[in-house]
Amino acid sequence: MFAKIARSLFGSSNDRYVKSLDKIVRQINAFEPQVEAMSDEELRGMTASFREELAQGKTLDDILPEAFAVVREASRRVMGMRHFDVQMIGGIVLHRGEIAEMKTGEGKTLVATLAVYLNALEGKGVHVVTVNDYLAKRDAETMGVLYGFLGLTVGVIVPDLHEEQRRHAYNCDITYATNNELGFDYLRDNMKHERSQMVHRPFNYAIVDEVDSILIDEARTPLIISGPTDDKSDLYVSVDAIVKHLVPEDYETDEKAKSVTLTEDGVEKAERLLEDAGLLVGSNLYDIENTQVVHHLDEALKANVMFKRDIDYIVKDGKVIIIDEFTGRMMDGRRWSNGLHQAVEAKEGVKIEPENQTMASITFQNYFRMYPKLSGMTGTAATEAPEFFDIYKMNVVSIPTNLPVQRVDEEDEFYKNTDDKFAAIAKLIREKHEIGQPVLVGTVSIEKSELLSEFLNKEGVEHNVLNARFHEKEAHIVAQAGRLGAVTIATNMAGRGTDIKLGGNLEFRIDDELRDMPEGAERDAAIEAIKAEIEEAKAKVLAAGGLCVIGTERHESRRIDNQLRGRSGRQGDPGLSKFYLCLEDDLLRIFGPDTLFARMMNSNLADGEAIGSRWLSKAIETAQKKVEARNYDIRKQVVEYDNVMNDQRKVIYEQRADIMDSEDVSDVVADMRRDTVNALVADACPPGSYPEQWDTDGLVARAAAVLGIDLPMAEWLTQDGIEPDTIEERIVELVDARMAEKQEGNDASIWRQVEKSVMLERLDHYWKEHLATLDALRQVVFLRAYAQKTPINEYKQEAFGLFERMLGQIREDVTRILCMAELQFAPQPEAAELPQLPDFMTTHVDPFSGENEAGRVAGLVGQDAPIDAYADAGLSRNAACPCGSGKKYKHCHGAVV
Repeated sequence: MFAKIARSLFGSSNDRYVKSLDKIVRQINAFEPQVEAMSDEELRGMTASFREELAQGKTLDDILPEAFAVVREASRRVMGMRHFDVQMIGGIVLHRGEIAEMKTGEGKTLVATLAVYLNALEGKGVHVVTVNDYLAKRDAETMGVLYGFLGLTVGVIVPDLHEEQRRHAYNCDITYATNNELGFDYLRDNMKHERSQMVHRPFNYAIVDEVDSILIDEARTPLIISGPTDDKSDLYVSVDAIVKHLVPEDYETDEKAKSVTLTEDGVEKAERLLEDAGLLVGSNLYDIENTQVVHHLDEALKANVMFKRDIDYIVKDGKVIIIDEFTGRMMDGRRWSNGLHQAVEAKEGVKIEPENQTMASITFQNYFRMYPKLSGMTGTAATEAPEFFDIYKMNVVSIPTNLPVQRVDEEDEFYKNTDDKFAAIAKLIREKHEIGQPVLVGTVSIEKSELLSEFLNKEGVEHNVLNARFHEKEAHIVAQAGRLGAVTIATNMAGRGTDIKLGGNLEFRIDDELRDMPEGAERDAAIEAIKAEIEEAKAKVLAAGGLCVIGTERHESRRIDNQLRGRSGRQGDPGLSKFYLCLEDDLLRIFGPDTLFARMMNSNLADGEAIGSRWLSKAIETAQKKVEARNYDIRKQVVEYDNVMNDQRKVIYEQRADIMDSEDVSDVVADMRRDTVNALVADACPPGSYPEQWDTDGLVARAAAVLGIDLPMAEWLTQDGIEPDTIEERIVELVDARMAEKQEGNDASIWRQVEKSVMLERLDHYWKEHLATLDALRQVVFLRAYAQKTPINEYKQEAFGLFERMLGQIREDVTRILCMAELQFAPQPEAAELPQLPDFMTTHVDPFSGENEAGRVAGLVGQDAPIDAYADAGLSRNAACPCGSGKKYKHCHGAVV
């Protein structure tokens, strides 16, 4: 109560913080007359002036007011957009490494230009992270005009770029990229053999657009680079046929965790079927020899029982394509891990692609925490503020809107079943359509989108269905969702980042309708006609009540619901939002009120009748909070387990970097030899033991196998008082002499290169094997809980022991190869090519639920991607391309591919 009174008198802590930034905004505004009077050349020259001030000791905070004023003026001149004062506040928040929560339509993309420009002045590189390739390309091109005017270079990272293009993009002042591309480039860089092959620069500053989507939703899943293993297609098909003989009584399901377990009767039935098929060793399914069969059985059960066609995946062109649960998009080329994808392929009877072995992985949490400064922006972050601070140490700051929000959020309506609910939605849509009010409908799956489409067809309402099947047209359809009388059905937040403007989107209409029309008076006249048409339509849409947003059910996260609502009422426009629910919705069915209430609704509600209940609304919110808490626990668990690997990853990657940067690693190799000798002697002659207890024969054999030398142990043992330390010293002298003899007469630089290559190759080999072992350990470590042990502590302890063992294996292997190898030194080629990485699978899969949210099948580079030969020529994007093709530069060599 006292807190409410204090807030009413003094405002919330967020309000007070935002108000404190007004002082800086006034300083920025004070520079406006000065920069308005500058010529274009003088304004552009401010970039060099700012850099000179930084070189003389000033900080970014010192030059912030004037730099922001310069960006505002440059934006007004080249893009016709002047930053509002609230956008200046957003820019300050981003510069300070915080999250700016700004409503949809408030111009987050323009806000980012302030902090991006200021931080790019240091020349260390700024990364702007987007949720998809389309937004990366769009923002790089539209905002690149502003940055180019101010003398900064802009690059963009999208799939299938050549290595040189990637390196050029990362070396620009500002780099636009998706979170996946950045993470995978980091992992690939740490698999390369020379520093010159790497594309990333040292981490500096990143702004994450749609920060909740990237750092919350997608952070449940690690990025994984993997390579193919042996083909087991026949086993998948055989086990799938057996699973199809099982009935619901043979297994128990957990829809929350998307898991299936066999009952006792189910185990017996599966054992008989596997035995008949010749797949079982012995008669017990859980014998150690049947571990692989049990794994395949579990994945086949999950694929057949828990994963539904047209909801979790679709089958297109003979391939199983995953559907992202958050956006409803097809994740083409992405695959579930751990054999689940192969099990679904077997279920659907399509070609089974081979499994893959992990070669490198990292979570988004640990990737983005490598940036010394990290900030983000989104329309919905407040509900996840504690997680942003716990994981990333970023505060969420709610930025006020430039104009008051006019949208009306109506009470939810509840129905008994899906048919009644969809009939009511279709009726409302028809009414809105008849008065010309545009409608955007959010659904949670392809299945629901198509079901609603059938209802609208019956009502005779023309509409667009936007789901995973048509994601190529996504941005264009969503951009026009505000046109007069438009009805758009979208899966969740499809088209996120695309502005819905009432009356229609001018930019997209020009692109759609005038793409092939040449520049000239005719095209200019057509553009003016479209502008007039949009203005007329906007007036009618405003009179009809603005954009109407309808949710067909509540999402498991309140944040996703708020995102959908936020599509309406942009920049002070009127709007309406409403959610429709029924007892068959997943959220109500799995997490919602108890069966007593469900029976009451069923018995007291007539078909087609709706109710509005505050109690039920509260129950829905409680259910959403439960799911949010559960998902946060999942993400925390991912971080806890990856933190163990992250410490080890840092050691390995730092060691790789040291090796690559060193001209001479002979000292490291010599240390490895001594450590290996020490380990051999310690095994054969344990401390505190007597000479007669030593395994001298074993030591002789191991020295011959690993070091390539014959030990005169019989002679040494005849000497009185011989100690293990003495034996160790003598072995080191022998092996050092052997190595010196091997190198004698040969080019020392070639031998140094051989040592580096062997060390890197062995390091990579054992790191890959170590990752596979840790993956397997994480799958089973939870069983330690039955012994009253904490799984994460057990995992830490086991992982540390495995890491120590791996380092020992690397030392011994490098020593063995260099000692045993008889190398023939041929003359070095004039331009020896560095080894290239093989093609591999890049995936972004959830290790707990098996759901895939991102990733890409791709080789290291797209060899056919055109390289921009004119990147440093300072050409205008709209100028003719110098290559003579007749196309504009932006559509030819300057194309953002």
